[in-house]
Amino acid sequence: MEVYLEWMVTMNIEKLINKMEEKLENNFKELEEISLINSKKVLDAFHEYNLSESHFNETTGYGYGDIGREVIEKIYSYIFKSEDALVRTQFISGSHALTVALFALLRPNDTLLSITGLPYDTLHEVIGIEENQSSLKSYNINYEQIDLINDDFDYNKIKEVLQTKKIKLIEIQRSKGYSERKSITIEKLEKVIKFIKEIDKEVIIMVDNCYCEFVTTKEPIELGADICVGSLIKNLGAGLTPNGAYIVGKKDLIKLCAERLTLPGEGKDVGPTLGINKLILEGLYLAPNVVKEALKLNLLASITLENLGYVVEPKYNDKHADIVLTIKFNDETKLIKFVEGIQAGSAVDAHITPIPSPMPGYTDKIIMASGSFTQGSSIELSCDGPLRKPYIAYLQGSLTYNYGKLGLIKALEKLNN
Repeated sequence: MEVYLEWMVTMNIEKLINKMEEKLENNFKELEEISLINSKKVLDAFHEYNLSESHFNETTGYGYGDIGREVIEKIYSYIFKSEDALVRTQFISGSHALTVALFALLRPNDTLLSITGLPYDTLHEVIGIEENQSSLKSYNINYEQIDLINDDFDYNKIKEVLQTKKIKLIEIQRSKGYSERKSITIEKLEKVIKFIKEIDKEVIIMVDNCYCEFVTTKEPIELGADICVGSLIKNLGAGLTPNGAYIVGKKDLIKLCAERLTLPGEGKDVGPTLGINKLILEGLYLAPNVVKEALKLNLLASITLENLGYVVEPKYNDKHADIVLTIKFNDETKLIKFVEGIQAGSAVDAHITPIPSPMPGYTDKIIMASGSFTQGSSIELSCDGPLRKPYIAYLQGSLTYNYGKLGLIKALEKLNN
């Protein structure tokens, strides 16, 4: 370790990066294979529904008869192996889509159970963990949670709760959010879904799949999940789709979600696309490759920072569940410097210095580097973290590996100054 720390001081950081890169050849090859499988999945979906230029046409107003919107949702169903899909620009974020699904599927006196501990910060007021007059709690919808044990599910507690209480919906958040836990791999997800369904076939299993799409060759619905939710300004948008989110799953549940997003009686039949269909489809087309590029950067950053003495998760040779890498700095100044370096290595607003600031939906001040073409697009090179101990940076995205590598070099240079 000391040798690499000495390099950081005495040698060009780019040379250090290149040395670490040499160790990743086999890892990169595996990512190429995953990307090829997912690319075939997307291309097969396009061919299955005869994707044509006419599907790029826009609708306005009510959005009646939008054949492009209909084809997009069929394509998403094909890729996710779901009965139906709701893919809409009327969703402003993944958190919004999760909120719509929760309000659509839960009724007064129902119970929502999270089995991955505390959900992401932006859902706290949605659920009523923090008081809000518009929360699920304000509609007398109950909430319980089961924490993970050593980064795995607490199977005994899950069984106990399901056998003693009527649970309407179980929420599983795969990505770690702003916590220190590991993200949920597809293997762990498959095991827990099977376990739950053997106890209660009626409970709705909803998976928050943000940051996880195309990281492996399987998605939650084909493993038995009932509903799966994600954002179009993360993995599946590939930096091209300017906004939106998706919900895929069982047809009857998607109908409820659509009628919550729009209105009862109209559901999926309305919602203008305003010329965005081409960008949704083109983003999806490029997504397997872009996710691969983001993961390659994740591996490079992981092996480099670990060899410089920082605690990272996941390690470069671990199974990856999402595109997020956490770096524990245990130092507020180092966290800020690293995030500043990522901003300086970004494509947009690289000249601007990020400042820790309050953000809607968060308790702590957040420092965020997001020099992206689409605001908040975390499939583009970005890095953020709350200003609280142990001062963890959450690094994700990069539309191309080379741009990500250049951004990482900038961040390490900043960290070393």
